[in-house]
This record gives sequence, C-alpha cells and structure tokens, in this order.
Amino acid sequence: MAVRYINVKSNVEMFSPVVRATGNVAVIGAAATGTDGKVVAVTSPSGAAAAFGPATIPDPADPTKQKPNSSLTAALVTLFGQSPGPAQVFAVKVNGAAMGAVSDPSAALAAIEELDVQFVVLAATPLDSTSGAATGAIGRLAAHVTDVSDHGGEGKERMGVAMLVKDSADPALVTGTLAGDRMIYIAHRSNEDAAAAVTGTVAGYPPHVSVLLKQVMIDSAPFSVADINKLNQSEQFGDPPKGNGVNWLVHPALLPGGGVYLGEGYTGNPAGMKFVDVRRTVDDVSFKLKARLIKAVGSLRISRSGLRALVVQLEAVLDPLVRGEVIESYAIDIPVLDLLDADPAALTAAQLTVIQNAQTERLAEVLVSVDYAGAIHRIALTLNFT
Repeated sequence: MAVRYINVKSNVEMFSPVVRATGNVAVIGAAATGTDGKVVAVTSPSGAAAAFGPATIPDPADPTKQKPNSSLTAALVTLFGQSPGPAQVFAVKVNGAAMGAVSDPSAALAAIEELDVQFVVLAATPLDSTSGAATGAIGRLAAHVTDVSDHGGEGKERMGVAMLVKDSADPALVTGTLAGDRMIYIAHRSNEDAAAAVTGTVAGYPPHVSVLLKQVMIDSAPFSVADINKLNQSEQFGDPPKGNGVNWLVHPALLPGGGVYLGEGYTGNPAGMKFVDVRRTVDDVSFKLKARLIKAVGSLRISRSGLRALVVQLEAVLDPLVRGEVIESYAIDIPVLDLLDADPAALTAAQLTVIQNAQTERLAEVLVSVDYAGAIHRIALTLNFT
C-alpha cells in the first residue's frame, strides 16, 4: 500500500430537521353526503362537492333558483376562494342535518387531534350564548385548540377560528375560556361563511406576517363607526391598537380597487398574546428549535465542546430567521457554559456545584431571548405646514 501522508476518512451524517406546516386547515361541518367522523383530504371545491354533496342544488319549488344543500361544502368552497389560501385542507362531516350549525363537534375534534393542522373551523357555526357555552360547539373548539396545543404531540399547536352572528358587533361573548390566544374571532355582515373565509386568508400567509388589512374574498357590508368602536374600543390620535379580542371586516377607501379586508389581527386574548402573528410565530420558532435540537439529546455532552456545539445548533435555526426578517435579533445564554469557560481555580464552591449538578442530572438550562418586531398597525403622522 502506498504511503499516504494525510489520511482522511469521511463520515457523512446529514441531518435535516422535520418541517412543520403553517397553513393546514381542518373544517368540521354538516354535510349532505359522506361518512360521519371520517377525515377527508380535500383539494378543490369540486372535490368537496364530490365528498360532501353540492353546496347548493336546484330548488324543487323553483328550479330556476338554487337552495343550500351542504354547509360543509359551502364552507370549503369559501375557504378555497381565498388568495393565497391554505396549503392543505381536511374536512370532517358531523352527524345531523345537511345544513346548519354544528351542535356537537366532539367526535370530529377527536378525529383531527393527530392531524398536522394549524387551524380548525366549524362550518356555518356562529358564536352565540349556546355555541359559546363550555358544552357548546365553539366552547368545545376553544377547549380543543388549547388542549391539543398544550398537551398534544409535537407540532400539533393550532388555532381555532369562529365568527360572530351576522351583523353582531358585540364582543361581550368572548370571555372566560373563549378569550384565549388560540382563538380568532371575526365580526361580519356576510351571508357567506366568514369564519371559513378568514381561516383561508390567515392560513395563506407565513406566521410572522400580520393579517391586518389582508383581503378576504367574501361580500360583507361595512360596519358603522359606532359598531367598530364597540368591537375595538375608541382610539384617539397616537393610541396603539386596543381591541376586545374580535376582528372585523372593513372596506378601506385608501386601498385601490376596494374589497373586503381584515380590520385587525387580534387573537381572542387582548390581555395576553394579543396578535395572531405573534401566536403563530412563537409556535413556528419553538417547533423549529425543537426539531433541530432533537439530535443533540443523547449525543452532546455537558462540557465546553458539547455546549458550544449546542449553541451552533441554535444559531443554525435563528440566523436564517434574522436574515429572513422574521426576527430582529436573538441572544443565547447557557449559564453552565459560562462557568465551564472560566478558570476552574477561580470558581467558587457554589459554582463548581452548579457544574457538577448539571453533569449529574444531565440537564443543560438554555435561555434564548428573541427580539420580534411586529408590523406597524397604526401610524400617528403630524403635518406641520408653515
């Protein structure tokens, strides 16, 4: 064998983290055909009609007119009508009549628990005192998105979308367990399924994009100023967005071409994680970090080299987010790494104990601080003419 002055042995272990979708939707509703509780992947309005019956059929009393036939199909058609629209859509038929609101989505919600969806909506189901009760349809939806997000499998974090009763401008019903940051509420004046339309709109954008003033492809008459003040609270010059946890549809005169747009991007929790893009971005960044770090568990050691490799793994996720302007900056702090970097002779007994405990208990505490700069929601412009 010839002498090799430099020997190189290449070991290739290419690891690609799991990718979490951000715009998948599950729609639950009453339908004319289909199997109760069965999850169906739907890719088009025609596919929805084939699976759950046409949204409308000729009226026997007057064949020149159409009459509603399937609430679930109608919601899916509205959902697919949004641009850019959702990535993937699943639908589940509930037991009962073909038309109308969902009364008990329990079985359907259980069927979608393990689905890779980020939004759940109930077809033709407005929020009222009955549906908003703990045992009502919207109450169960709110409980589902919270429970699955907090206690479900990795990557199952999701949000629910619900509409108020047509023409209602009263956010008073959004209270208690309904007022959570995993719910999106919409006030509307439309005969179409506004919740499905808003779901399709929000799902079509990346998580860090504010949904404020994004177009919703339905007809909806405008609310009065008094109505919007009731929904949002009155705002004076220089005020930040206030909100009561309910969004509304508007017709902005300053946008060319007209159309119907989302008047705000609130979650149902004005006192907490107030904006939809914040909630979605936290879910997305958290999953990306976990998906990257899973290979570190059981491999990297609680040593200087091991923890520095852990920092590199974190940077591999966060640096692209900074370049993509998803986040502004970040800082990583691993307290035990700071101690390992120090001169051992200069450490106190307590600091040496911290290192020993970390290595014995095999737990590395990591603090990652992220600077997330949300989109502009209000501009206070003062013009001085001289």
